[in-house]
Amino acid sequence: TPGKLAGILRSLNGRDVTVNINSPGGSMFDGIACYNLLREYKGKVTVKVLGMAASAASVIAMAGDEIKIGRAAFLMIHNCWIVAIGNAQDLRAAADYCEPFDAAMADVYAARTGVDAKEVASMMDAETWLGGADAVNKGFADSFLDADEVGEGQSKTNALAEFDMRLAKLGVPRSERRRMF
Repeated sequence: TPGKLAGILRSLNGRDVTVNINSPGGSMFDGIACYNLLREYKGKVTVKVLGMAASAASVIAMAGDEIKIGRAAFLMIHNCWIVAIGNAQDLRAAADYCEPFDAAMADVYAARTGVDAKEVASMMDAETWLGGADAVNKGFADSFLDADEVGEGQSKTNALAEFDMRLAKLGVPRSERRRMF
């Protein structure tokens, strides 16, 4: 919740923070509040999308100074949802009611990615799921999680595999070996 996040950030007193996300989302207003809390935070904010950052959680993810995503993780963006009842006029009014919220989310995504707001709006209209590579390619994330960096755009050669094995035998952790590669 925004209240809990505000308390955690106060206790960190400007130290760097890593936000791990695996969430289907929730309240758009809570997501926007968390986004703004993280954007206003004085320390470096690293966001790691571990499984999924969907709906409001994808808005929160955009707050990172650095956003990393798992190769097999997902980010999902869509228009806001509401429950509406009534006659045709009420339902038209409900659709109009949603437009500023959709525009606000599209603005957050466009500002972070550099993708044109109209293109982002089309992606939101279609409820778009972005896998790790697509999220990085479209600017929704800066890079893969450290452990997923090796092999991007290239295949391991036998020499690299042998080198990796030797480092492992020397006790070098996998994440450090991947960073070195």
